[in-house]
Amino acid sequence: MGDLRAGLVGLGMMGRHHARVLREIDGVRLVAVADAMGDPHNVAGSTPLCNSVEELLGHNLDMVVVAVPTIFHEAVGLKFAEAGVHALIEKPLANTLDEGLNLVDAFESRGLVGAVGHIERFNPSLQNMRERIEAGELGDVYQIATRRQGPFPSRIADVGVVKDLGTHDIDSTSWLAQSPYESVYAQTALKSGRPHEDLVVATGRLSNKIVTSHLVNWLSPLKERVTIATGEKGSLVADTISADLTFYENGVLETAWDSIAAFRGMSEGRIIRYALTKREPLRVEHEAFRDAILGIRQDIVTMREGLETLRVAEAILESSRTGNSVKL
Repeated sequence: MGDLRAGLVGLGMMGRHHARVLREIDGVRLVAVADAMGDPHNVAGSTPLCNSVEELLGHNLDMVVVAVPTIFHEAVGLKFAEAGVHALIEKPLANTLDEGLNLVDAFESRGLVGAVGHIERFNPSLQNMRERIEAGELGDVYQIATRRQGPFPSRIADVGVVKDLGTHDIDSTSWLAQSPYESVYAQTALKSGRPHEDLVVATGRLSNKIVTSHLVNWLSPLKERVTIATGEKGSLVADTISADLTFYENGVLETAWDSIAAFRGMSEGRIIRYALTKREPLRVEHEAFRDAILGIRQDIVTMREGLETLRVAEAILESSRTGNSVKL
């Protein structure tokens, strides 16, 4: 079998990285790219540059990456489904639940591989964290907390921080715990003069009773991407910028200091930073998409999983509007 013929639609900040990886991985050949707004980052090079999805489809595609603004995901994605092309759509899956459901139905009904670009699942620190949680290294898990903050990215104009950044943490938290969300409560703020929220603090509970918390904003000069899983044996801390994973063990040594010994809680033990093989998450994500098309393995983020993440994001926004906890 020859290389899979790949297309790319959307040549913005994220699209240029997709183009680079599509050119690098084995078994895939980038045959054409498209963007109605042109090619501001000179992504195309010698690759044919198309002005429309229809023109791109003329290149006999097997697969496509969709990196257009969220409001166009449904319309663009449906065209590829109708043409029988497997698609990886950047997160979030769609702008609304109804649009997301239309995409899920379109790809599933045709037996096509439909993936969503929740790239954090492919970060080595989170992949290793999930393996350790599943192996029981934390014992009973109590909480998964995330912090994702930094300056506003000018490339985002059509959604707020919940659907853009927050969906990373919603998806990865549910995936790490291997449990869906049961309820959420959230507060948001609009501080930068844009029509969408730029700060959210959300708490939740998963179906397996793990408590979650998410701090996400576009207002901080400090760029932070941290996930903390805490359980009876200690805490695992993942920094997805550096892809480091550190274990803070719950100590077992007794203390002779009476006033501290009287407190029945956790104590500090060993601190271990694990040595991990660090491959680029975007490349690993693309390899998983390729292999799903070839029937080799199935560890992509499916469109149906992306739909559930969008459902939680909508519930977070509803909670912030109403001031009430929302059950899912």
